Amino acid sequence: MTASESATPGMVDPAIFEQLQANIDSDAQVREELRNILQRLERQGIMFPFQVNESMKNAWESICEQAKTIRDLGSVASKHPYYKYNQIWTRDMQETIMNVVFYVWLGGAGGKPQGTLATIEEVGSALTVPINVKDRDTFHITTEEYLHALISLIEELARLAVNSVTLGDYQRPLQISKFVKDLHAGFQILNLKNDALRRRSDGIKYNVKKIEDVVYDLSLRNLIPRNA
Repeated sequence: MTASESATPGMVDPAIFEQLQANIDSDAQVREELRNILQRLERQGIMFPFQVNESMKNAWESICEQAKTIRDLGSVASKHPYYKYNQIWTRDMQETIMNVVFYVWLGGAGGKPQGTLATIEEVGSALTVPINVKDRDTFHITTEEYLHALISLIEELARLAVNSVTLGDYQRPLQISKFVKDLHAGFQILNLKNDALRRRSDGIKYNVKKIEDVVYDLSLRNLIPRNA
């Protein structure tokens, strides 16, 4: 090595990589904070079906707990660019939205009859979260999350139709069948751009068929009026 070569400073400043590492560490810390909150939300969501079976009061208390956790999530998430981290929480948000919609469908919301579909605005109000925010970078519920939740609701109602027969409730599958068919018709109107959402919506027809089979079986067994 010549004297001139040894005197030449490095072409890459180590400070560049020190800053990059600092960015990586900061990003990891944010993700860890978000995941800790989401673990709490996930535990609350797992308990929701059991609380629904116990009483609507317990179910509402569960939703209030989930809403509080989501407010904690929002306070952290809103400090950062929304689309940088939203993939971390979107699945849990879909599940929580589904819980709210299912609660309303079961007749838990005061003043609303059983079998009512909660709007995205009503879900946002129940969880105290803004919806479809376009004018600022903040935590919110998206239309896609709401639609995913509706598909999950259809899946849950298909299971409920089967379980209702086991429990001797032969009218509920009829109610579920009409509601799910109406939802399916609504999805067919949509021109979905989101690939994952479009694939899931394509599967709605299988749950419609599953529920129709339950109703048809009840009809064959003369357990419901033929004109019902």
